[in-house]
Amino acid sequence: MSNNNEKTRYSDAELQEFKEIILEKLRVAKEELSSLTKSLNSSNANGTDDTAGTFKTLEDGSATLEKEQTNQLAARQKKFIDNLEAALVRIENKTYGICRETGKLIQKERLRAVPHTTLSMEAKLKQY
Repeated sequence: MSNNNEKTRYSDAELQEFKEIILEKLRVAKEELSSLTKSLNSSNANGTDDTAGTFKTLEDGSATLEKEQTNQLAARQKKFIDNLEAALVRIENKTYGICRETGKLIQKERLRAVPHTTLSMEAKLKQY
């Protein structure tokens, strides 16, 4: 055993802690995605059918914009969910928390804030 105390991977207990953080974030993200999807499906729930023509056109325009924004939010949420699920896979095969650029452990604080990250701050800053 080398006396180099720099760890090469997180312990099972630490991985379990990260897993719980990720599962909680997944639960919230899926709820948010579900409500975004519901609001996309219930188009024209405002019941503006009987309002004046001109107003209706304005309403449709803003409804279209709102729908586009909701679509973008939903797409972003799906990507976030995919990233979190990929992080769970890395926990299972014990490669979680290892920077894909430097091969070093990503700081715990960073993983707690961005649990799906695969880059250490050091590597991320080099990207800029």
